[in-house]
Amino acid sequence: MNNQNKNTFLAIALSVLVLIGWQFLYVNPKLEQERKRAEIEAQLQESQAPEPATNTQPAQDAPVASGDVPAPAAGSSDGVPGSAVQAPAAATREAALASSQRIQFSNGRVTGSINLTGARVDDLQLDDYKVTIEKDSPAVTLLSPAGIEDGYFAEFGYSAAGNSGSVPGPDTVWKSTGNASLTPESPVTLEWTNDKGVSFRRIITLDDEYMFTYSDEIVNGSGEAITVYPYGRVTRFNRPNTQSIYVLHEGMVGVFGADGLQEYTYKKIAEDKSWKGDAKTYTGGWAGITDKYWAATVIPGFEFSPEFSYSDTGRPRYQSDYLGTAMTVQPGATLPVEQKLFAGAKVVQVIDRYDAEQNILNFDLLIDWGWFYFITKPLFKMLDWIYSMIGNFGVAILIGTVIIKGALFPLANMSYASMAKMKKVQPEMQRIKEQFGDDRVKQQQAMMELYKKEKINPAAGCWPMLVQIPIFFALYKVIYVTIEMRHAPFFGWIQDLSAPDPTSILNLFGLLPYDSPAALAILAIGVWPLIMGITMFVQMQMNPAPPDPTQQMIFKWMPIMFTFMLAKFPAGLVIYWAWNNTLSIIQQGLIMKRHGAKIELWDNLKGLFSRKKKSEPTGK
Repeated sequence: MNNQNKNTFLAIALSVLVLIGWQFLYVNPKLEQERKRAEIEAQLQESQAPEPATNTQPAQDAPVASGDVPAPAAGSSDGVPGSAVQAPAAATREAALASSQRIQFSNGRVTGSINLTGARVDDLQLDDYKVTIEKDSPAVTLLSPAGIEDGYFAEFGYSAAGNSGSVPGPDTVWKSTGNASLTPESPVTLEWTNDKGVSFRRIITLDDEYMFTYSDEIVNGSGEAITVYPYGRVTRFNRPNTQSIYVLHEGMVGVFGADGLQEYTYKKIAEDKSWKGDAKTYTGGWAGITDKYWAATVIPGFEFSPEFSYSDTGRPRYQSDYLGTAMTVQPGATLPVEQKLFAGAKVVQVIDRYDAEQNILNFDLLIDWGWFYFITKPLFKMLDWIYSMIGNFGVAILIGTVIIKGALFPLANMSYASMAKMKKVQPEMQRIKEQFGDDRVKQQQAMMELYKKEKINPAAGCWPMLVQIPIFFALYKVIYVTIEMRHAPFFGWIQDLSAPDPTSILNLFGLLPYDSPAALAILAIGVWPLIMGITMFVQMQMNPAPPDPTQQMIFKWMPIMFTFMLAKFPAGLVIYWAWNNTLSIIQQGLIMKRHGAKIELWDNLKGLFSRKKKSEPTGK
């Protein structure tokens, strides 16, 4: 490559270094915080395992004071209730659950209960997911009662206009009729009637995954027309310990009609206090709060106005909600109203199925696929398809890398073929440099003539690198954000592809009976990062050393720098990089041998590990 192409390559390499430095200095500390939080949660949940609730007095943890919700103006979300709770009402989760009448639910994916006060889903565990990879680790808790510090729940209700009378809201205590528990085969029915004779009948169903459906019927027996505004909301007290980072959105999220995806981090909504859509109402969409692997979203079956909000009146509260447009029920008439709640794990196949089968607008965007959506999601689909046949995501990554290398073979072949031709004309290029000396213009002209004569594309060597950068980012995203990679084992000591290699050179990879000192964490390099560093070193030694001393230094130290920096990357990504380097070494060797070009590997290794002879003094 000429100097310009070398500078391009150098700029790309430095850009990747910036990414890795950011991962090492910012993301990894966040991951360590998340790991510690998970350990604390595991200990708490082991010591405070929830027991089935019994019917007792109604809860006092409703998020608004008693009384009717004020009638909102049409097209405004101001009628959705906020929170007047100043402090947790119960010291423990068990006490909060036991303080209210509840209906238990279970479907093999989720287990929990519905609070009859507000018909609120505020108790939900994910049966398929554990807090840690330990066998005795408790299940992940997603939703919790408002009466504890980490309250997190979803509910549906109504605001009323004029003299419509009271309507079901956060304080409403519903009466359960029919089935005593909720399963996919047995829906539950709730009823409530106001003081004017308007009856509300609510049927709640649960599918075999993570979707609750609230089907309401409003029967107007008051003798005069009434107007109601349905609402749905997801409320979370306190900010979660896992904060949003650059490659992943956590916080308020929603899709609102033609405006599409809207995202607000916890930090931003706390600063802005509130966000509302540009349009007065939207047709199609959803609103919720998302974590890395889980989410709770409410989905209206009508036109609505959305809002993200934050309140700190005695207790931090984050809320994502919507308010439906006015619905009028004539005397003696019945009005159906349907709303849905998704509360569970962001499994790609499940989310995509809800998007397609239930016609939920852009519901697949609940998973943060990132800027390279058009690469990231197809890449995951390919890996997931391979996994469905192999049963191991680590092996799927290895096979997927081979497929990617095959797809990029024409570019690689062009690159290495051009490199082989460049090596053949090295003597002629050296002659041109000596002939024209410092005359850069004539030197470049002569070089271009030489390239044209020998049919060499000097930029060809950069294309494989440029194409692989978005693939690298996409794979990083897949491994980091998809729940399918969470706690996914490979072989041996790699039991979680989304976590760093747990081995360490400081204790001889577990042979010595002690853990690596925390103060020396930067030196705690595992087996796979070392393999990656070695393969990267070998690959770089297959090329001739660049003439510029600065580039020589960068190429010499880059494998070492990457080894240290990638030591805390997800193991799946490090395995991919090591395997990709290995395939590149084999591919480059075969192509260059076919073109009759000399492979510089052995000469470069010999030059690195052999001492240079000292020049003898001339004269006495």
